[in-house]
Amino acid sequence: MNKSIDVIGVQMDFGASKRGVAMGPAAIRYAGLLDDLKGMGFDVHDKGDILPLLRGKTSETMRNYEQVIDVNRKLYDKVTTSLSRGRFPLVLGGDHSIAAGSISAVSKAYQDKGGIGVIWIDAHGDWNNEETTSTGNMHGMPFSAVCGYGPDCMVNYGQDPAYIKVKNCVQIAGRDIDPKEAERMKEAGITVFPINMIDELGMPTVIRKAIEIASDETSGIHLSFDIDAVTPEVAPGTGTMVHSGLTARESFIAVELLAQSHKLLSMDMVEVNPILDERNKTGILASKLIQSALGDIVY
Repeated sequence: MNKSIDVIGVQMDFGASKRGVAMGPAAIRYAGLLDDLKGMGFDVHDKGDILPLLRGKTSETMRNYEQVIDVNRKLYDKVTTSLSRGRFPLVLGGDHSIAAGSISAVSKAYQDKGGIGVIWIDAHGDWNNEETTSTGNMHGMPFSAVCGYGPDCMVNYGQDPAYIKVKNCVQIAGRDIDPKEAERMKEAGITVFPINMIDELGMPTVIRKAIEIASDETSGIHLSFDIDAVTPEVAPGTGTMVHSGLTARESFIAVELLAQSHKLLSMDMVEVNPILDERNKTGILASKLIQSALGDIVY
């Protein structure tokens, strides 16, 4: 495991339908993340937060698109710099639209080394584009964008994007996927382990299979973890809650086995909304999940 970490916050909520998730990076930091990572032996550099434009262009099918694109471009540059210095980029959101920038940077960095795989743990597919979206909220589009299925403006900043191969992409814990979105995911050939399949197979089987798929002939894995994948009783502080999600233990098993694989190259933790939380319960959970993904062990 890379022992040098750059923590990059993104105060972004223009991709979501509810405000407040921009304070997610602060909530995760307040939960003790930086000190805990240092206690684990990591060299931690806090790179501060990326701030969005106060105003920008918008449309019905891509709301606040100018701010979303600007933030992703800035994040792309920060993650690229982090990787060029041999460090592990840990991105704290913010809404899930920011994954377009982080994943684009990691994919570009490993383009000539087999590319990367992506494990997307989320209650939602995030596989809409400007043609299929029913809300126009761009946090529902980044997974589609990084695979080259649009919107291309989320990932193309003039750098010739390195799109992720769908054969190396896995969606885990989906339980609120739009019908048109599901059709696009099936046509593209992405592997999906929805919540009912986790019930049937168990998380250890699911995450081991996901690691196998995402690491097949790649340099490693980017984990994008949306806290709304976790059941609301455990993680109430998020803006797009869906009932009957992952238990806390299923969530920890997933990241613990990812850590044991030694395949993790980079990570996002997104959609923590302190305004909706209970005494930072969700921020604390997010911090502990990150630590487990980076190798923290129980015994």
